[in-house]
Amino acid sequence: MSEILQKLAKCVEFGKIDKISPYPPDMKGQDGADELAKLALESGVRPDDILENALIPAMAVVGNKFSRKEIYVPQMLMAAKAMNSAMKHLKPFFQSGEATRKGKFIIGTVSGDLHDIGKNLVAMMIEGGGWEVIDLGVDVGTDKFLKAIDENPGAIIGLSALLTTTMENMKKTVTAIREKYSGSKILVGGAPVTMDYCERIGADFYSPDPQGAVDYLNQLVS
Repeated sequence: MSEILQKLAKCVEFGKIDKISPYPPDMKGQDGADELAKLALESGVRPDDILENALIPAMAVVGNKFSRKEIYVPQMLMAAKAMNSAMKHLKPFFQSGEATRKGKFIIGTVSGDLHDIGKNLVAMMIEGGGWEVIDLGVDVGTDKFLKAIDENPGAIIGLSALLTTTMENMKKTVTAIREKYSGSKILVGGAPVTMDYCERIGADFYSPDPQGAVDYLNQLVS
C-alpha cells in the first residue's frame, strides 16, 4: 500500500478528520482524511483503490475494536466522520459509475422510534465497508421502506428499534416486506433485539454490533 493510503487509513482509524481538527491530540496540525483523500486522487490513485485499500480496512479495524470494547461510541463517531470526509471526494466517481460499490443497503429506525445513534453507526460502518447506503432516517413507516425497496431493486434492508414498544412495528414491517419482496435480505438490530426475536419475526440476520452487519453483508457478495 502506498504511503498516502497508509496515512489515510490511520486518519480514519483514529478519527483525524482534517488538518484543523484538534482530535486526536498527537496528530494535531497534520493532514487529515479530507486532505489525504483529495491528494490521493490528485496523485492518480483510483477511487476504488482508496476505498478498498484505505477506508474499508480502517473501518474494519474500528469495528473490531468496538466489538472488543477497546473503543466506545465517541471514538466510533470520530472515525466515521473522518471516513465521511474522505468519502465526499469519492462520491462523484461512484455516482458517475466510474467506480463501483458492493451493493445498496436501505436502513431506517422503525415507526414510532426516534433513536438514531445506533442506526447512524451501522450506516456509517456499512458505507465505510464499500456499500451505497440509503438512510431513511427515524420513525420510518412500513410504506416508506416498501417504496425504497421498490426504487432500489435488490437492495438489502436494515431495521433498527431501540424501544421494546416499537419492536412490534419492526415485526409488522418485516412481515410486509416478506409478503411483497420475499427474496429480500433483512437485517435487524437495536438494544432490545435478539437473535431469537430476529428468527421469530422472519428476518435473516441480527448482530449486536455494527461490524457483525458489515461482515454479514460482505459474505453475501463474496
